[in-house]
Amino acid sequence: MQGFWTIVMLVFSNVFMTFAWYGHLKLQEMKISTGWPLILIILFSWGIAFFEYCLTVPANRIGFTENGGPFNLMQLKVIQEVISLTIFTVIVTFLFKGQPVQWNHLAAFFCMIMAVFFVFLK
Repeated sequence: MQGFWTIVMLVFSNVFMTFAWYGHLKLQEMKISTGWPLILIILFSWGIAFFEYCLTVPANRIGFTENGGPFNLMQLKVIQEVISLTIFTVIVTFLFKGQPVQWNHLAAFFCMIMAVFFVFLK
């Protein structure tokens, strides 16, 4: 069950992370944050990232083998990266219409999936 909750929390944390890192670009595109100074954009992003950390830190803690979880550090990191790219792709596809997914993006995702396969090999 710890592995399941680790994955769930990493998925939600990556939603917050993607909005913290790229949401301000959507706000700029919508002409909401065009006049904001950079420091305000940074503070806005940090405010969103706070919730990312509130999920990522516990996810890594409960998922880590030394805390009774099923994943070692390498596995946690590779899982995190695959989730990150997946969430990023979904959000960009729906929010940023001018950013199409191309064949080389799919090839890169396949490589990431293979990375998960290899990191779990004994």
